[in-house]
Amino acid sequence: MTAVQGSTRARVLDRVKGQPGAVRLLRGSLGAPLHAYLFVGPPGTGRRDASIAFAAALLCPSGGCGQCASCQEALAGRHPDLEVIERAGASILVDQAREVARMALRTPRAGPYQVLVLVDFDLVEKAAPALLKTIEEPPDTTVIILIAETVPRSFVTIASRCVQVQFKPLADETIVEILMAEGVEVAIATSVAEAASGRLDRARLLVRDPGFAERLQRWRTVPSRLDGTGARVAELADELLASAAEPLEVVRGRQAEELAFLQEEAEHRGERAIAGRAAVEDRHRRELRRVRTDELRAGLAVLSSVYRERLVAPEVSAQRLGTTLAAMAAIDEAASRLSRNANETMLLQWLLLHLDT
Repeated sequence: MTAVQGSTRARVLDRVKGQPGAVRLLRGSLGAPLHAYLFVGPPGTGRRDASIAFAAALLCPSGGCGQCASCQEALAGRHPDLEVIERAGASILVDQAREVARMALRTPRAGPYQVLVLVDFDLVEKAAPALLKTIEEPPDTTVIILIAETVPRSFVTIASRCVQVQFKPLADETIVEILMAEGVEVAIATSVAEAASGRLDRARLLVRDPGFAERLQRWRTVPSRLDGTGARVAELADELLASAAEPLEVVRGRQAEELAFLQEEAEHRGERAIAGRAAVEDRHRRELRRVRTDELRAGLAVLSSVYRERLVAPEVSAQRLGTTLAAMAAIDEAASRLSRNANETMLLQWLLLHLDT
């Protein structure tokens, strides 16, 4: 591949917070980018931000200045040579994989490369064979970035064809430092960092969401509120699902601010409407779904911590130990099913029926 011209300082990559190793690797790649990269790590650790920033650096004539029209268009998701492919359902479909293969053959429209970002690669399932050849041998002008939480064993072959970039959960101290640099008071930053489980995106959301502590407490008290009846299980499941919807109002407010900003920009350019508004609204809908799922995952993590605390309690009986371990296994299974788009109501009811009180 042709090396990116201009500075490899890539200021645009400064947008990726708390992942110095990943940023260092990406900066080093700009001089001679390879055909495929695999960004691996837990959600909320900057994988998506890094993919867009890296794409902007590749597409920028100056190697990622962060200020030019090319960088701004890429960061806003409007660059003609940047495509972000989201799964349409529970997994990436075969038809989507074939579309990626077709897009990979296109000639860049505005710069030396086109960049394809494939989100949730670990959920590719049956579409993997349709992607393998494309990832192995894309045209020299195409860079493919795969984003995955883990690398399933069945996809090791595809992963081996990529440069793997690891993203780790952020330390609480790092999240506090970042939030304080963004103007958050130290007490609030410390509180949300402890509840964010190493995720900067979630920490930023919780800063604007004063109800998060109460929601976590609801999950923490679930075992003590179970009474062995189906009626209580149904009641608690409904309560937890309603609780998971509470932070969506915070997200909707931020999304409204983004649309207002984009509308102002459009009018400043003499345009009557936001270019690509439908794509922006689609992204907003996906974000709302992710936030709701993240909230349920966070609740499950709190619930699991309650049972972990029981394991280290003094004089735990063999029977108590067995039921506690079974409860933790059920929570892990629920978290796994949640990632596969299970029916949330049925999932929570199933889980609550399997918990020790």
